[in-house]
Amino acid sequence: MDIKEFRERMKKKEYVYLGSDMFEMFNYLSKEALKLTMELNNKYHTPEEIIEIFTKLTGRKTDKTFRIFPPFYTDCGKNIKTGKNVFINACCRFQDQGGITIGDNVLIGHNTTIATLNHDLNPEHRANLTPAPVKIGNSVWIGADCTILPGVTIHDGAVIGAGSVVTKDIPKNSIAVGNPAKVIKSININCQKV
Repeated sequence: MDIKEFRERMKKKEYVYLGSDMFEMFNYLSKEALKLTMELNNKYHTPEEIIEIFTKLTGRKTDKTFRIFPPFYTDCGKNIKTGKNVFINACCRFQDQGGITIGDNVLIGHNTTIATLNHDLNPEHRANLTPAPVKIGNSVWIGADCTILPGVTIHDGAVIGAGSVVTKDIPKNSIAVGNPAKVIKSININCQKV
């Protein structure tokens, strides 16, 4: 299986059985991701070197405006897609097998976890997995220590308060906080100072 087929099957939210070819692909990709994140996390790199490592990790061209403060952790890497002017702060963890898409001008705070896999609820099949992508729109700000669960879309301009657990979609230009995160306010973008 190549990366293109892997991404296509994940896009279809294909159920992953323990011991299947997809499960084995997860294992293979996790070893490669471990090697690249160890390289990223364990010595100083220039911004250009970081972009080069992240490009290898994701298998996609990373824009020159991308910034990340290591350490960064992922158990896959090949299903992360980032836009322009993305900043990922230290100690973030991405479980991206199901797909993580990050738009332009996104800020992701310290210790944020983004998950894209759920285990089967039946104890006899608990090791089996269901992927569900996470989509983060343009100009989103995710505060520190947030958790974004599988299948969630955070729409353009939204703000996620620190420590929030996002369990469902967040509307455009809104502020959501808490566990589970709830919308507490809409952002009036016409009144914002520049």
